Amino acid sequence: MKKISSANTVFYKKIFPVLWFGILAAVCVGMIFGKAPRFALIGPLFMAFLGAVLMKALIRDLMDEVYDCGDSLLVKSDSREERIELANIMNVSATIATNPPRVTLRLIEPGTFGNEIVFSPIKQFTLNPFARNAIAEDLIVRVHQARSRHA
Repeated sequence: MKKISSANTVFYKKIFPVLWFGILAAVCVGMIFGKAPRFALIGPLFMAFLGAVLMKALIRDLMDEVYDCGDSLLVKSDSREERIELANIMNVSATIATNPPRVTLRLIEPGTFGNEIVFSPIKQFTLNPFARNAIAEDLIVRVHQARSRHA
């Protein structure tokens, strides 16, 4: 079993939101007690709104851990876990130039986590910001092979 999800997922899901909203709250409190004009609060409040929207779109749906078990993937999020056969994956897609990077697995038969599994893969160093993710490329090939065997 090889872990293919990033170790930074815990930071993205748990620590970063607390830091983001904590710093913005401290700035707002400082502005209020510092006698800043009320309209100056628009900036931090807009940043809080924008942060919430982006975190919901890019971070909230990430699985905590994903392990490659050869012919299946073991997916864990919170206290739940599920084994997904590669033959049950319909499509593998990966984002390019986003932070955190995301790999989305669309399932034929929905499981515990629904019909899509999204995780942040381990980052490989590259100078090309548009390079394809090696983990996603490997999964694409292996899913195709697994589905061909089951057909």
